[in-house]
Amino acid sequence: MTVPELSVRDVTVRFDGLTALDGVSFTLAPGTVHALIGPNGAGKSTCFNVLSGLTRPAAGTVRLDDADLTRLAPHRIATLGVARTFQNIVTTEGTVADNLMLGRHVHSRAGFTASALRLPRAVREQREHRARAREIAELTGIAQHFHHPVALLSYGDRKRVELARALCLEPRVLLLDEPVAGMNAAERARTAELIRHIRTELALSVLLVEHDMGLVMRLADQVTVLDFGRRIAHGTPDEVRRDPAVLRAYLGTSGKDAA
Repeated sequence: MTVPELSVRDVTVRFDGLTALDGVSFTLAPGTVHALIGPNGAGKSTCFNVLSGLTRPAAGTVRLDDADLTRLAPHRIATLGVARTFQNIVTTEGTVADNLMLGRHVHSRAGFTASALRLPRAVREQREHRARAREIAELTGIAQHFHHPVALLSYGDRKRVELARALCLEPRVLLLDEPVAGMNAAERARTAELIRHIRTELALSVLLVEHDMGLVMRLADQVTVLDFGRRIAHGTPDEVRRDPAVLRAYLGTSGKDAA
């Protein structure tokens, strides 16, 4: 399956007169890692909410190749191949297997009745979904916990369950909201390597929001910087790191002063 281009054009979001995003545009090129960064309150989470269908923009468009995602419901966006993790762990209920099987729901074809009656085609489909969930658990390094309650796992492993659940949707575009938040240095390094691996292994594009600038500079092919809801810079990690507007946003200084 080909990897699509995700195109964000002139997206504006307002909440009670407050402009959270102001004409933001960027493109997630197929097969790349693209970082969306900025100070707290810059509009990064709002942008992710637009891309995943949780927030509808006042203006602008979001397209996945020829498909217009702008006003689609979250489940429709998921079926088109966009999956998302959240900054905070969504749930610690059930086992790892239970959580990963939730990510397979968009691929279910048997129907409620067939599943409830355990008809042969439903049983066969359930077995196939469980096998794929275990493969993704292997890929993300949590297979040894497949039957364990999520609540008993370490914080880092719970974050990997969140990632694995998103991958169970078989996305072509993966949105990662602060994937290493709260992790120690070893866990951050392990997660960075995992992101590299899944991008290559599963042939998908990754858009990530992250405050760990070391990780961003190592992983990202392109970086878009937001500040107060506006795009203030865009380019390669090296270009963005030297941009005076970025230095002012993060450090309150000019490039000349910082030098």
